Amino acid sequence: MRRFPPVPFLARTPAHTLELPAAEVSEEITPGMLRIGRMKQRAARIPRFHVTVTPLPGAEIELPGWAARHCAVLRLRRGDSVVVFDGTGGEFAAELTLSSNDTTRARVVSKHAVERESPLGITLAQCISGGDRMDLTLQKSTELGVTRIVPIASERSIVKLSPDRADRRVTHWRKVVIAACEQCGRNRIPDVTRITDLDAFLAEPFGDALRLLLSPDAEGDLKRFDPPKSVTLLVGPEGGLAPRERRHAENRGFLPVRFGPRVLRTETAPLAVLAAMQGLWGDC
Repeated sequence: MRRFPPVPFLARTPAHTLELPAAEVSEEITPGMLRIGRMKQRAARIPRFHVTVTPLPGAEIELPGWAARHCAVLRLRRGDSVVVFDGTGGEFAAELTLSSNDTTRARVVSKHAVERESPLGITLAQCISGGDRMDLTLQKSTELGVTRIVPIASERSIVKLSPDRADRRVTHWRKVVIAACEQCGRNRIPDVTRITDLDAFLAEPFGDALRLLLSPDAEGDLKRFDPPKSVTLLVGPEGGLAPRERRHAENRGFLPVRFGPRVLRTETAPLAVLAAMQGLWGDC
């Protein structure tokens, strides 16, 4: 049986006794270097906060209550830069004047007319899905540039909500959308309507918007359409639309489209199609 030579001395030496070459020895870290490191880290991404008041240059405003916790996590201090926006367009550079555990205030410095909206107006009519799937759909569709979200109560929707619970759920979804705008850089908040019955939604006027109904058994796909200015996309729940609902939608001008030969989940389908529409007709 072959024997291997002994392990070299260096590998046997305890780690704490090894000496690094002079070029690899780090210089002493000073408090100034730590401050510079924090500044560089913050410069990579300035925190954004949605506010309910109109920011005016020179004014001092109070940030939402949860912003104090966010600032504490990021270790932001007085004098650090933040961005605030009120959801109506544009954003404002601001500087923290107070950052404590329960209160955060900032002084508005200047306004920047920055818009990150797609030229393609998209209304997403999403039948309510269960669990966290609806949150995911609204969050990611906001990141993908949707301009209006209509939660739909359909015959096959698993989630059935009382009026009080429905109102609380819509309030929660609007917070999800606002948080998504803070993260993705949008300065206009997509409208999240109250939960609407499908028949009531189909009775609305749609103007000249291209109306699409996702269906895995449809024959056509997105590439057959000329570029539209606006789109209304209807997505069914986990079990799909009932036959009567689908006929009603088609009678109202909704055109069935498929997205490949695979059957997509209700939270996957709208996101895939939104990304494709932005690539074909929007700003991607």
